[in-house]
Amino acid sequence: MSFSKLDVRAHIQNLTAAKTLEPHWGYADRAVPCTNDAGSCAYLDVVYSAHDRGMLYTGILWSTLGGILFIWAILRHFNEPTISPSLTVPRLAGLRKLRVSLAVFSRRYLLPDAVRVIFGRTTRLQVLVLAALAGYLLIFSFVGITYNTWITPVSGMDGVYNTRSSIGPWSDRVGVLAYALTPLSVMLSSRESFLSLITGLPYQTFNFLHRWLGYIIFVQSALHTIGWCIVELRLYQPQPKVGIEWITQTYMIWGIVAMILLLLIFVLSTPWGIRLTGYETFRKLHYVLAMVFIGACWGHWEQLKCFLLPSLIFWFLDRGARLIRTAVLHYHPGEESGMLGFKSIEAAITRFSDEEHGDVIRLDLENVQEPWNIGQHYYLCFPQGSVWQSHPFTPLNAPEIVKGTVKHSYILRAKTGETRKIADLAANGVLTTPVILTGAYGETITKELAPNTNIICVAGGTGITYVLPLLLSLAQQPSSPDRKIDLVWAIKHTSNVQWIRQELDLLRKAKKAMNLKIRIFATRDTNTPTTSRESILPAKNEDEKSMQALQQSSSEADLCDCDLDVPVKLGGGSAESRHPDLQKLITEFLDNTITGPTSIFASGPGGMLSDLREIVAKCNSASKLWNGDEKFDVNLCYDDRLEW
Repeated sequence: MSFSKLDVRAHIQNLTAAKTLEPHWGYADRAVPCTNDAGSCAYLDVVYSAHDRGMLYTGILWSTLGGILFIWAILRHFNEPTISPSLTVPRLAGLRKLRVSLAVFSRRYLLPDAVRVIFGRTTRLQVLVLAALAGYLLIFSFVGITYNTWITPVSGMDGVYNTRSSIGPWSDRVGVLAYALTPLSVMLSSRESFLSLITGLPYQTFNFLHRWLGYIIFVQSALHTIGWCIVELRLYQPQPKVGIEWITQTYMIWGIVAMILLLLIFVLSTPWGIRLTGYETFRKLHYVLAMVFIGACWGHWEQLKCFLLPSLIFWFLDRGARLIRTAVLHYHPGEESGMLGFKSIEAAITRFSDEEHGDVIRLDLENVQEPWNIGQHYYLCFPQGSVWQSHPFTPLNAPEIVKGTVKHSYILRAKTGETRKIADLAANGVLTTPVILTGAYGETITKELAPNTNIICVAGGTGITYVLPLLLSLAQQPSSPDRKIDLVWAIKHTSNVQWIRQELDLLRKAKKAMNLKIRIFATRDTNTPTTSRESILPAKNEDEKSMQALQQSSSEADLCDCDLDVPVKLGGGSAESRHPDLQKLITEFLDNTITGPTSIFASGPGGMLSDLREIVAKCNSASKLWNGDEKFDVNLCYDDRLEW
């Protein structure tokens, strides 16, 4: 009989007396019958039964996740909006009324931030999902294990005894669960997300769960390690002989390597670790360490490769899909290009100097491609700086094909790193720079935008790029008399409107037809002699003179109402007076709304988004909606990439 299938876990079994091998998925085969002492045999019964149940629980976990995703995909298919701007939106009734009411109810209680000191600026919904997963893992880390202690003699050594306890089976259980969660962690981190394809949620939605699932895996792995160190270095005798033999085995060496790598991943992924290394360094180290960690786990316990192999496959599929996206965008065989028809895109640079907060750069480029969907973003790589870095930016223009090409326009604040290099090039007179695009990523924010949906766009600084394409697209569509639109933009200085001067001009011309109201808040400017018309926007022609007039405010407390199209409120002395009162603005908007739901689109600093989540939650009321008042259906769609 061959016992080649038995591995290191067989050392407590009497192999010479075994008649057969009993297979156990994910574990060492068991020698049957057990010819050890009664205590050791009882202990082995607990070990193998606890492991088998643990594998069953991992199957239940993945079956539950698969079932949820399947149901989600089915519901998403049947709930695909069929609304056209030219159609009249039906009144809420039947299943649609129930679905919308449930959505409003969930926003009311699950949209605000949850325990910000621990979880950061994260919604209660995400924390609830995390709590449900953590609760499942906590329960199934302990159930299905017989807890006992067995004192067994050490063969050939009189008066020396081993203490066998349920610490071993429990440690194996949490280790199995950590392995089972690894592919889920990789899926949650993927930019080319399989989960996004099923749920329709953008990949960045899963970043919070990826981070905290990583923390859970670290805790599970640490408990697994501590448990077996107690068993092998304390409970088993004689010491230190047993401990040395155990720690020098190959599978244990790989286990130590895996734990060290996981500790490094954990430390470097904390806010302190990211600040210490810098985000780009953290990101690359995270990729490398994670893949080596999975390899070390394979070396430690090959029997559970059923969880490790999918993790590697998901990771390589994600990287491969990114390369394919980039290749498709830059493959222009009919043009003069580099290897295999791949060509970077030349982007025109416009620099807006700002020594206090960092220069702002506008990039304008054209590419032969399919237009993206409003709300999506691209990753931009600047080869003149580094081909190993890319950053997410949202095009500020509406996606449309003109003469066979699609125009992209971006604004980005140059502080450090690659964006600073682009600003330095512009400062030295360089007018263009090559750009490599990857995308488009993210959800389509207009997919459920009915003709009677009122819209509030709230942006802070460069966050205007998220809401501007939506407004520009609506300006090109037939007007909807039932729709009311507001734009609230907070900028540091009035001169910042120059970033999007052309686009703002288009909105001003169409605002009457759109029923659009534009409000701009210059939070760092005050109504002093130094904020003259000339210092804000130097006049070069009549169009710019008219734009200068739009930057003036008659007082610090009130919007200028000097028959101007776009008044600008100048900030006062305190932080409260410098920033727009979002609670007041949104409440007044809803009070003046005649009919229909409201969608709020927002992008900006984390504090602004947290305030909006709280405000929007209070504005939702399922009971009033159920009674027919759609004004209390207030949805929030926001871009949180500025918090990355």
